[in-house]
Amino acid sequence: MKKLKIQGKEIREIGYPEGPVISIAMHVMEKNLKHHKKEVVIEILKKVSDAPEEYINDEVLSAIAKALLPKPSAEGAEISLNQHGIQFNVFGAEHIEQGALNQMYQAAKLPVAIAGALMPDAHHGYGLPIGGVLAVENAVIPYGVGVDIGCRMCLSVFDIDPAVLVQKESYFSRELNEATLFGGGRQFDRSTAHEILDNNLFNDISMLKPLQARAARQLGSSGSGNHFVEFGIVEIEELDEVLNIVPGKYLGLLSHSGSRALGAAIANHYTKIAKQKRRLPGEANNLAWLSLDEQEGIEYWLAMNLAGEYASACHHVIHAKIAGQLGRKPIKMVENHHNFAWKENFDGKDVIVHRKGATPAGKNLLGVIPGSMTAPGFIVKGKGETASLHSASHGAGRRLSRTAALGSISANALQNELRKHAVKLIGGGLDEAPFAYKDIQVVMKSQQALVDIVGRFIPKIVKMDGAAPKKRTKNSLHTHTGEPDGE
Repeated sequence: MKKLKIQGKEIREIGYPEGPVISIAMHVMEKNLKHHKKEVVIEILKKVSDAPEEYINDEVLSAIAKALLPKPSAEGAEISLNQHGIQFNVFGAEHIEQGALNQMYQAAKLPVAIAGALMPDAHHGYGLPIGGVLAVENAVIPYGVGVDIGCRMCLSVFDIDPAVLVQKESYFSRELNEATLFGGGRQFDRSTAHEILDNNLFNDISMLKPLQARAARQLGSSGSGNHFVEFGIVEIEELDEVLNIVPGKYLGLLSHSGSRALGAAIANHYTKIAKQKRRLPGEANNLAWLSLDEQEGIEYWLAMNLAGEYASACHHVIHAKIAGQLGRKPIKMVENHHNFAWKENFDGKDVIVHRKGATPAGKNLLGVIPGSMTAPGFIVKGKGETASLHSASHGAGRRLSRTAALGSISANALQNELRKHAVKLIGGGLDEAPFAYKDIQVVMKSQQALVDIVGRFIPKIVKMDGAAPKKRTKNSLHTHTGEPDGE
């Protein structure tokens, strides 16, 4: 049976006001009445519009009714944290800084918290620590997702002898330079046509509309900070039934970036609203949440998913460009988000799992965990470990802050390290030098219970943003361009 598909203009035509209620109505009806005829759904929506107070307690329609009723003018009172937080598991605790642990202890005291975990690459962030995993009940925390919504990994494996990376280094370097743009604020002169840009949410959620044109020009671009696109060697030692690649060495294309200015704008807009609605004490205010029963929560959820799809589209545009130049289609593509929230089941209860800088690692789920510009990355298969909420690290994790790295790492040291590993670096600053990161081998040993390693990626030609990092204030999550650098 054909599923219900309803458009915003059809809801406006029956008298719904311009604003968030349009997207809320679309979401509620397409989710709960997906097998009903459109004319029946329209009639129900008309009844709710005529008398919203009669549907305020309706199990399905209450969110629409609440969005139609006048909003109370007063902001919510300050919410206290629980005295004792939920228990959470820590992996590789001996390698995790105290600041990250303190942030996780704070998150564990949220009234909505159900379960949590801290990954071995964890370090201090904003709201949740990077490497933090938190399951909550019927709510979503914008800073629990992060500013770079949908930041993700994407690996294309080509049946090409990786020896060509040495034989034709200048050719492959040129392809990286031409396939994408790097840096905060960077955008193409012309936009790339893609179905993601035609998503109705750009019209149905008012804050998204002015972001559409910039998103179009940034599609297929990469960010600053730890974002990269690189060629390397994919090594498969044993045949894995899930990865399904014959053992051997292959040419790999690996990229890491997120949703650019679109995700940053969504994160900051809805975090501001969350902080107004739920005032939390001290630094815990960065953990303010939105209920998924209220219009702002539904809006954020829809916008977050749009940003995630946009981030995926950015990677696919880059990989398609390079595959076209190589004249080959990849034999396998492995990809995953690591700044996102998912609806999952934990201990028999439906929850929202935030993975901020953490890789989904459900049973037999494939993902990519990178090392650094000289250290290997890993193709992994999740074990579905409940203790980690089906999660693993998203990388090696920072050992030095950007400021500390710039003050302690020399250009000569970086060049020597690149020569030692036979890596060609295009762009990339001292703040991203390998010495700024934890030992990826140690991190992987700390999560042997969480993932199986089914392949390795050895970087050889690395493209990153070469601009000097922007200064960030205590309360700023991103540069003055309004874009994140990986959090």
